[in-house]
Amino acid sequence: MTATVSNFYYGAVTPVSAYLMACLGAALGLRCTTRSLRRSHRRAAWLALGAVSIGCGIWTMHFIAMIGFSVQGALVGYDTTKTLLSLAVAIVVVALGVFLVGYRGGSPANLAMAGTVTGLGVAAMHYLGMGAIHTNGTLHYDTVTVGLSVAIAVAAATAALWAAVSIHTLWSSLGAALVMGVAVTGMHYTGMAAVSVHLTGTSAVAQSSTSLLSFLLVMLAGPLAVLLIAAVIVMFDPDMMLGDDDWGQPAPAAQYPAGDYSAQPSQQYGSW
Repeated sequence: MTATVSNFYYGAVTPVSAYLMACLGAALGLRCTTRSLRRSHRRAAWLALGAVSIGCGIWTMHFIAMIGFSVQGALVGYDTTKTLLSLAVAIVVVALGVFLVGYRGGSPANLAMAGTVTGLGVAAMHYLGMGAIHTNGTLHYDTVTVGLSVAIAVAAATAALWAAVSIHTLWSSLGAALVMGVAVTGMHYTGMAAVSVHLTGTSAVAQSSTSLLSFLLVMLAGPLAVLLIAAVIVMFDPDMMLGDDDWGQPAPAAQYPAGDYSAQPSQQYGSW
């Protein structure tokens, strides 16, 4: 028997929250990548922080959205190992793409390669997370819709990596993050539209239990803490607020040698 599946058990709360998490991860990742490209000092560390931010944002988006997933007549649970593995996959594949463009530049060929690898990895994270589901039934997927979700993931990843190396101003990065949030969340719900559940037994529970919600909240606590820490680092780094006009400018303290004013341009002073 095919069960009735819903992705919006709690209404608009889960999709809106999921979208905001995707935007937050994308915004932090873009700013970290911008910082790494502006200064070569600690480039790897900034790229790693950007990859972790984007990866945690995508994963958090997925499982916040999954809080609203319910199967009529079935109890839904998750395998802890596969759930955590999907988080690792999200971070690793995003890191591959970010480091590729961070060190090899944003040429069309490099963007295509990095975007494809990252997009396929994001799709793998999604379906690995879906593979972690335990229920008294079997999940089936519509092949065409799955293919569409993978194509969206690749396009979204490529656009995100392009934005990371091409958009430097604060407000432009925020605007790009909003667009990326739409793309990533759209990929998730496109993938969920491919799902159907065929029940193999009966259950007295018709919705996700309180224990399931508690499990997902515990799983989300770590990535959310990472995003909070990343946000603090980004907000307190002065270079994060620099725009395109400030790129390539030497740091104020290093502009002139200490005590050497001969190299400074002459200034005209008016009357007192």
